Amino acid sequence: MHKLHPDDTVIGCDTGVFIDNQMIGKPKSDKAAFEILKLLSGKTHRVITGCAVYKGGRTVSFSQVTEVEFYKLTNAEIEEYIATGETSDKAGAYGIQGNGALLVKQIKGDYFNVVGLPVALLNKKLNEI
Repeated sequence: MHKLHPDDTVIGCDTGVFIDNQMIGKPKSDKAAFEILKLLSGKTHRVITGCAVYKGGRTVSFSQVTEVEFYKLTNAEIEEYIATGETSDKAGAYGIQGNGALLVKQIKGDYFNVVGLPVALLNKKLNEI
């Protein structure tokens, strides 16, 4: 690819949710979403986005970590959130940019990292290359 378009910039990123040194993926069902949200309830977890940037023949990789603390959630609150449909395609079974914001007590770090792209850090890295 770089031989065909040597001036192009290529960015690849992926975001994971981690609790107790375990990666939490996307739920495959509402039942799985319930179990994930129950696990995160009342606890702090980490959201880590890993990025790789190719620009001008150079590749730089980096990651961003954000800590997210959830309120203690009742079963009814979890079921109500699952009913929004937001859980099915989200790592950790929530989207902070939607109704999932109501689950979050606080965050420490980059909000946009939790959304899925640490834009400020990415911009900084692009300017460094």
